[in-house]
Amino acid sequence: MATVQTLDKIRQSLQRHLGKKILLKANKGRKQIITKKGILEKVYPSVFVVKLDDETNGYSRVSYSYSDLLTANVKLQVFKDQNKLHVS
Repeated sequence: MATVQTLDKIRQSLQRHLGKKILLKANKGRKQIITKKGILEKVYPSVFVVKLDDETNGYSRVSYSYSDLLTANVKLQVFKDQNKLHVS
């Protein structure tokens, strides 16, 4: 079971990457995985918000909880070079 300290460590590590370009992979269930590029926009006590580059789905922002990262339902990769789109 995840402790509060574990979730706080995840939140703190995300705060270091605020405003950076990321690659988001989210498991939507039934073998559906979405992959989007965006910018880590906000970090709140319970959730984080990603502003998506691609607005074709009708929404420009998505939010996930830190437990989604802990359970690997959501995976984030920070781009190495913020000007070029190379994934670290």
